[in-house]
Amino acid sequence: MKFCMVTTFYPPCHFGGDATFVERLSTELGRRGHRVDVVHDADAYRALSGRVPPAPVPPPLNVSVHRLESGAGRLSPLLTHQTGLPLFKGPLRRILESGGYDVIHFHNASLVGPGAFAWGRAVKLYTIHEQWLLCPLSLLWKHDRAVCDAPRCTPCCLRAGRPPQFWRATPLLRRSLRHIDQFLAPSQFALDIHRDRGLDLPATVLPLFLDGAGGAATRDLPARVPNAPPRTRPYFLFAGRLVKPKGAQTLLAAFRDRPDADLLIAGDGDQAAILRQAAAGLSNVIFLGQAPNGHVRRLCRDAVALLVPSLCYEVFPTVVLEAFAESTPVVARRLGGLAEMVEEARGGLLFADEDGLRAAIDRLLGDRGLRDALGRNGHAALRDRWNADAHMRRYFGIIDACAAARTGKSAPDA
Repeated sequence: MKFCMVTTFYPPCHFGGDATFVERLSTELGRRGHRVDVVHDADAYRALSGRVPPAPVPPPLNVSVHRLESGAGRLSPLLTHQTGLPLFKGPLRRILESGGYDVIHFHNASLVGPGAFAWGRAVKLYTIHEQWLLCPLSLLWKHDRAVCDAPRCTPCCLRAGRPPQFWRATPLLRRSLRHIDQFLAPSQFALDIHRDRGLDLPATVLPLFLDGAGGAATRDLPARVPNAPPRTRPYFLFAGRLVKPKGAQTLLAAFRDRPDADLLIAGDGDQAAILRQAAAGLSNVIFLGQAPNGHVRRLCRDAVALLVPSLCYEVFPTVVLEAFAESTPVVARRLGGLAEMVEEARGGLLFADEDGLRAAIDRLLGDRGLRDALGRNGHAALRDRWNADAHMRRYFGIIDACAAARTGKSAPDA
């Protein structure tokens, strides 16, 4: 089959998990003999990062990557943000309408624009990696303080330094969504919150996956992580973007009271300098900077636990899968899809506040048997549910059902 993945960001022009998963899915499809074209917007990366896009890397087997780079520069993503239309993205339409695809799969479409959903005649899928369909800022993070309980989008955008998207008050989004055959929600939470907030989409739950789920890929992990000194003391790991909604700042107080354990922070973001200042004097808090591919899993391997204190609604953070791949438990905030993952796997401890976080840290430090049992549970869930084979069986079953619905024939069993 021939696939086209459409996304705003793709490695190396990316900021996080959605782009990494597009690469993982494309690589797996190519490995299985399918042809995959990936289209992403380098103009958007340049505009948001303020950096020149890195040089392309050689794509995996059977995968071709197309960068959208216009002479308009920042104007292209700005106009798409303000109109919802894929302006100055002419190659995208040509690719989608003349590529002969069996499946067009949209991912992060925030700066591609929903207007592109109408292009092409293939089966169309959309993975809900975040809450962009509901929220101009994608996170349902209100006034940079708390999760959104009721939308007030214009003042929220202004507070975040983003221009409001008045096109969201027009029929454009709902009209564009009709072109998608099936929406793929990585967690039940993701599906429920969209329906609860008024988007009754043709959707099904399809969790993401991690390659090397059985553990074989660990032989390819780096022997050590740059900037990480050898560890002689127990440590906990935070790995993610250093932005307020991800909650790294909420971890520092717990480690002021635990000088016998370290906190390793792997990541970068606009809160990095503020966090370093807040952690001044805490010799047990170590900042590692941005961790390249593979290094997060290597750091997870020897950690007491991965800490995921997100204050915003997570959909299905794949960093949890990286911890489970190394039989490392997760300590996570009881919120959104994050809590759903940990509970389903029985692979960690959940907390609701600072006292709960401290209690979880104390339990795992004091009970190695509990730590190892939770890690084994997480690894088993990854091996049995969140692996490439399980994902692909469901993925192709969904594609077959969509294709059958278009022709009016009964869908085959998934």
